[in-house]
Amino acid sequence: MKEQQVQWGSRLGFILAAAGSAVGLGAVWKFPYMVAQFGGGAFLLIFLVFTLLVGLPMLMVEFTLGRLGKRPSIETFKFLGGKRAYGLIGLLGNIAAFILLSFYSVIGGWIMVYFVLAVGNLFNMADVTQTGLFEAVTGTPWMVVSGQAAFMIITAWIVTGGIEKGIERASKIMMPLLFLTFILLIARSLTLPGAMEGVEFLLMPDFSAITSEAILFALGQSFFALSIGAMGMLTYASYVKDDVNLPHSAVYIVITTIIITIFAGLAVFPAVASFGMQDEAQGPGLLFIILPKVFAEITGGAWFYLLFILLFLFATLTSSISMIEINVSNVIKGRQEKRNKATWIFAALIFLLGVPSTLSMSVLADVEIFSRSIFDTMDMLVSNIFMPLGALLATLFLGWKVDLDRVSEALNVKQGLIFRTWVFIIRYMLPVIILFVFITALI
Repeated sequence: MKEQQVQWGSRLGFILAAAGSAVGLGAVWKFPYMVAQFGGGAFLLIFLVFTLLVGLPMLMVEFTLGRLGKRPSIETFKFLGGKRAYGLIGLLGNIAAFILLSFYSVIGGWIMVYFVLAVGNLFNMADVTQTGLFEAVTGTPWMVVSGQAAFMIITAWIVTGGIEKGIERASKIMMPLLFLTFILLIARSLTLPGAMEGVEFLLMPDFSAITSEAILFALGQSFFALSIGAMGMLTYASYVKDDVNLPHSAVYIVITTIIITIFAGLAVFPAVASFGMQDEAQGPGLLFIILPKVFAEITGGAWFYLLFILLFLFATLTSSISMIEINVSNVIKGRQEKRNKATWIFAALIFLLGVPSTLSMSVLADVEIFSRSIFDTMDMLVSNIFMPLGALLATLFLGWKVDLDRVSEALNVKQGLIFRTWVFIIRYMLPVIILFVFITALI
């Protein structure tokens, strides 16, 4: 096929869209808990080091492949490898994105339901904080399936607008709003009684809490914090204009992701710590159980809880649109007239695949695969197998298959010390690190 005909309207739009793809729910509700559990500032420092040494070079792998190919992920590997078989690497990323969005949309559905509940109870938080509400919501099939459908409709609607008028425009709206929401929530959290103790507990280094498990978690978080392995960054980079400096853009995206991750900790942890709930503050329980209880005790808390719901919705949507775009781009292959139909078909298929995960907490609660619920099985397949494997193969492909002269020319850089160091990292260090993460996640 020919090169992509559509492009990002601006460098800023590309950076915001890519950063939005990277910033998912893990950064908002998982990272603060891990920082608090594994040594506070010490864990944060290790995470930052791993993000720069592992995440940034891996991000540049996908960016470089995207610029060299200027095609959808499957076609890029075929084109650069010279054989159709190499397209299987891209296909692995497509499968990962497809499955990932199927259970990601489940959480998106919960957020949609709680958004309606939060709006309907702005002046009566008791209804949102009542014991067992989350179990009641997830245990009501029609409610969660409707929420999931609404989330997928919004995601598909954005993607049908195309790159510049759909994804870029949405990212330019949602990412600034994400930052603004964080700032408002941080300002409110820091005014709560005992908030500074929460900040100190969150950020002050405690190296005695750093264990091999903590290091592994920091490594894994740095790896997945940038949405590596599903070929979303490759796809986004294929739409970038030639005059955009990809290495600089990658640095900006990494910095943006790190800032949002830290913001998440500052917004969440002082609030829950001030009420002594930090040990419970992780995963779905944070948004749907703990935070409603916290803000029910605060003047104007209903409005701040609504802001949290919006924050989670923005974080989920900016990631979900990239997941569906990965698959859409490989089907339409630059033929934008087919985008609308392909997007809605994929949205419907992903929705159908996600329904069993949605129902795994109600009518399908007794169904287990590999001793896991359907939802957890989908998560395991993507996080522990497809994404690490896709990242490993993409790294080996660029490091050993693609000519280095083509790489430096595409990036418009000289083959100096920094370039040679990056090549050494992607050839020798990254494969070992990714393989380590892959194996330890399975055992």
